[in-house]
Amino acid sequence: MKERFTLAVTGQSLIKHDIRDIDAPAFHKVQTLLREADLSFTNFEGTILGRHGGWPLKGSFFGCSDPVVLDTLQGIGFRALSLSNNHAFDLGPSGVLSTLEEVAKRGFLHAGLGRDHAQVSRASTGTIAGRRVAIVAMDGGPGPDFMYAADADDNRPARPGVNRLRLSQAIEVDETAFDQIRAIRDRVGYTAIDLANDSQPDDPRHPAPDTEIGIARAVFRRSERFGRTVRIDEADLARNLSAIAAAAKDGSLVVAYLHHHHWASDWYQVPDWVSGVAKQCIDAGATMFVSHGAPVLQPIEIYRGRPIFYSLGNFIFHVRSEKSTWTAPEVWESVVGVCSFGEDNRLIEITLYPVVIGGDEALADRMLERRLAPHLATGESAARILRRCSEQSARLGVDIKVCGDVGVIRL
Repeated sequence: MKERFTLAVTGQSLIKHDIRDIDAPAFHKVQTLLREADLSFTNFEGTILGRHGGWPLKGSFFGCSDPVVLDTLQGIGFRALSLSNNHAFDLGPSGVLSTLEEVAKRGFLHAGLGRDHAQVSRASTGTIAGRRVAIVAMDGGPGPDFMYAADADDNRPARPGVNRLRLSQAIEVDETAFDQIRAIRDRVGYTAIDLANDSQPDDPRHPAPDTEIGIARAVFRRSERFGRTVRIDEADLARNLSAIAAAAKDGSLVVAYLHHHHWASDWYQVPDWVSGVAKQCIDAGATMFVSHGAPVLQPIEIYRGRPIFYSLGNFIFHVRSEKSTWTAPEVWESVVGVCSFGEDNRLIEITLYPVVIGGDEALADRMLERRLAPHLATGESAARILRRCSEQSARLGVDIKVCGDVGVIRL
């Protein structure tokens, strides 16, 4: 086994085009970073239209890609993928089967997607550069029940899908508002049967009768304040923590991954529930925790000597300019985090390389279609990205030393 193992983590890769022929030196430098690491990891934010076909299950936020995008990810240096996200089921079970087939053909270490619930509940493991590595990848939604993998029983066949961490959200309102909502529900005659019908195709929630009201897909909870809360399904969390613990027990370097869209109203803020899940994953044995979903770079925390990347934002983000809401500069800026581990999977240091999707010139261009590939940032762009990450992470006790155009966290 090598004394030092390097694992590079990036923002999510929502990739629709083959970008290998882009001849920008700053993009080549990013590829060099990924290739020089022992293992590079990203979230493939999509589904493959392949041999099994499929049907669009979404409206304007639907997306699928040709298998060539996996060649692209492999060509620029990735060897490990999370497949658990809100786009993994955009073509239904057929897309899941095609994605699994095409990813396996290329030999990626991958997790988060499977043929049934039993398969997605296990860690995916492999030996990379003499180091045993495992990935447990979860998706917290929100998403319909039918996108998540299920085992067969006497009444129905197995369902290919995503590994779930079931989360449910409630809208907190004060006593006065709660009574008003209840009065509206009662006056319009909204019943449990209506709730069940409006919840289709999902099974309905079962609100606590004295403290919660369910109308359509919304649950209102009596509270002393206005706000939102996220409840974590204990069985799902325990199942995923068990997979992490089993992989750690055999000596694997374990990457715990979570994708979710239960963001705070301020994208830069880390919701308390995410922090709790991350730390429970590390307590269970994860070597590191990585998350995507929030479309911006969020702070880094070191917990018990292990890194937590609360959100690495975007690395490849192929979206259209038409009606796009992804115009904030921060959506297009992130870092590549190269983590160095010792023989015992102990974190030694993290080097942060800032990137701008498309480079500074594309960032000034309103045509989002021209922002195709991540460029290594230098000068003021690098300083801006690192300064923002450093200020946020400092609130969590992490000291990022800026050395030229890179940031360094040493333990």
